[in-house]
Amino acid sequence: MKILLFANTDWYLYNFRRALVERLRDLGWEVVLISPTGRYGEKLRELGFRWLPFYFENKSLNPLKELVVLAKLVRLYRVERPTLVHHFTIKCVLYGSIAAYLTGRVPTVNAITGLGHVFTDSGKEMRLLRPVVKMLYRLIFSLNRAEMRTVFQNTEDKAFFAQKGLLPETLMRVIRGSGVDCVQFSPATASREPLQGPVKILFASRMLKEKGINDLAEAVTMLKTKGLDIEVILAGDVYPGNPSSLTTEELAELCRDSVLTYVGHHDDVRQLIAGADIVVLPSYREGTPRILVEAAAMEKPIVATRIAGCQGIVEDGVNGLLVPVGAPVALASALERLVMDRGLRKTMGKAGRGIVLEEFDLSIVLQKTFAVYRELLPQLPRPTLET
Repeated sequence: MKILLFANTDWYLYNFRRALVERLRDLGWEVVLISPTGRYGEKLRELGFRWLPFYFENKSLNPLKELVVLAKLVRLYRVERPTLVHHFTIKCVLYGSIAAYLTGRVPTVNAITGLGHVFTDSGKEMRLLRPVVKMLYRLIFSLNRAEMRTVFQNTEDKAFFAQKGLLPETLMRVIRGSGVDCVQFSPATASREPLQGPVKILFASRMLKEKGINDLAEAVTMLKTKGLDIEVILAGDVYPGNPSSLTTEELAELCRDSVLTYVGHHDDVRQLIAGADIVVLPSYREGTPRILVEAAAMEKPIVATRIAGCQGIVEDGVNGLLVPVGAPVALASALERLVMDRGLRKTMGKAGRGIVLEEFDLSIVLQKTFAVYRELLPQLPRPTLET
């Protein structure tokens, strides 16, 4: 059996799907990983995986360029001849599905990890592109319908595709995220919260405007004005190729008055979570944000927005607090409540781990993923995937 996983970054494959790839290899599958070149491709090779660089521009809208990319991808699929393909993110889903169909109707799993910039950005360019993307979705979902399943990370995104008539509900599945190893991400790996010193608040995500970074900066300024003793850490990469990415200059401006501290990307996010007292994500749209699952697994209370994805992890008043999108005042109020109440932070942290163990543990996500694989390949054995 050969499975091909196609994603828009090697970082995504390494950080979010490595456990899946390891289990597939352990079960005797031949695994091929495809993505544009980055610093994680060689890391995947060092782990013994077969990773192939495949270049494409996420932001390109040039039809001729895109046809060339698609032709190269079809050629690659024909050379590899996979038994099953698994695609992640919009462009990989669209082009990968066409390539799988032209290669011989290869069974296909498409992972919609979030609606993406094209559906969440209200700018003119994205509004013009949106009907084209919808048309392409309808096309690819009609090409190989019997041999395709589409996986969403939350029920809201699934409902959006159903309401727009992009594909029938019978071919849609929901798997909440990519799973978290609750042994590696546990309170045992988290440092004890000090009785004195500033309360540490962590934002760990991509440095994109729709993640609510500007709202967070405004909220933190309010808290600093009140004299609260807090330290706020921003961790994550900037993405020059993404029109929504903050620039290094914009980040420097946000951090100018020591309101926020930007520490860049960290390979081991556990160290960052362990040192935090609160984890915050004031995002405008999410699939299932992994950072919140990891934070909850390590018994950290969460402040997030009341949106698809976040609501699946955060139960308001139980393991964290939910606030409206784009509301810095409400965000500041929620953070202040947790900053001022150490006991509440501990209670919510413990409740969060219980939620993760029931719904987001890696073994649960892997079992659900393999169940989708077996829908397309009934001959597959039912593997034991406990962590």
